[in-house]
Amino acid sequence: MAFWTQLGLLLWKNFTYRRRQTFQLLIEVAWPLFIFFILISVRLSYPPYEQHECHFPNKAMPSTGTLTWIQGIICNANNPCFRYPTPGESPGVVGNFNASIVSRLFSDAKRLLLYSQQDTSIKDVQKVLGKLRKLGNFSG
Repeated sequence: MAFWTQLGLLLWKNFTYRRRQTFQLLIEVAWPLFIFFILISVRLSYPPYEQHECHFPNKAMPSTGTLTWIQGIICNANNPCFRYPTPGESPGVVGNFNASIVSRLFSDAKRLLLYSQQDTSIKDVQKVLGKLRKLGNFSG
């Protein structure tokens, strides 16, 4: 059988089946139209609003290092939208969190953990404890 003959017979069979099942035909045509009209009504109920161009702060990936990844999560937890480009959008910048509380806490903890046994100074420990108290008062 030729291709066009098979296609013609298949279309005739489909047309005959659809003509016999009128209720099913109506449902198959009405259901997509019903969903389409729901989408139109939602679109008309909530018109789009103008918003400025949005720049989000950079968030480091885990491959950049644990510290920068954690800083990106903590410092941008609320995911703010800025009108102008953020400092982290320039190429080659991994993080702009150098002045953040988390960065200072980690640098103080690093100094404390790398504390030499020969140094008898306790000033670093007092600094870290003071900063932890301030952090506890700030978040509490």
